[in-house]
Amino acid sequence: MKQKVIFNVLAKDVDNAKELADLAGDRVLIGIMVKNYPSVEAAIEQVELYKDNKIPVSVGLGAGDPAMWKMVADVSAKTMPNHVNQVFPAAGYTLGRIHELGAVNTLVNALIEPSGSPGEVYISTGPSSSRFKEKVSCEMAATMLAELGVDSVKFYPIDGDRRLDEVAAMVKAAVNAGLAIFEPTGGIDVENVQRIVQTCLDHGAETVIPHLYTSLIDQETGKTEVEKMKQLLRLEWN
Repeated sequence: MKQKVIFNVLAKDVDNAKELADLAGDRVLIGIMVKNYPSVEAAIEQVELYKDNKIPVSVGLGAGDPAMWKMVADVSAKTMPNHVNQVFPAAGYTLGRIHELGAVNTLVNALIEPSGSPGEVYISTGPSSSRFKEKVSCEMAATMLAELGVDSVKFYPIDGDRRLDEVAAMVKAAVNAGLAIFEPTGGIDVENVQRIVQTCLDHGAETVIPHLYTSLIDQETGKTEVEKMKQLLRLEWN
């Protein structure tokens, strides 16, 4: 994850994914959401198909569904993708499984939820813990991830550019704890992504991975639009 800005997007199928990967190279990750598959085996088959076509894969839950955490861990342990999206309580478990199998280059994030109060967040993003809305400081959340060896914070939902003060506080805490990778998610599109990413960079993030999903998809074809990907690649940050 050497690039400063890497875009996490979806693709309709392997052909659409190849278009995006050929265009963006190491500046894109293509998401495979396990919730869309009937079994672990079916999801593994799709990840392997992408990998065989040299497509950088990000294994995800699917709409942030915490019930999918175990399926994400199982699929990731069998396929060693480039990137894994995981809920906070299961990030250490997932990282441990992958490292035990030797996949030291797979990046695992942990999902943290904004609370509405800058400087405070929810880390109870698992299937059961999500019932409890108890705030903790950004510093505590980041320090716990650093203790686990998790390198990246996924911050969701940020509601586009309407929570930039909360984004800034979480980025600053993460960087101070030694987490240099930040993944803002939720309501991001080609119009607001520049402000969001710049906020992350301004507060010390070294690599930013914004997730842009439905905003890039052509509603008629279901494909992620190559032209919108080109727009993203033309953006510049300080």
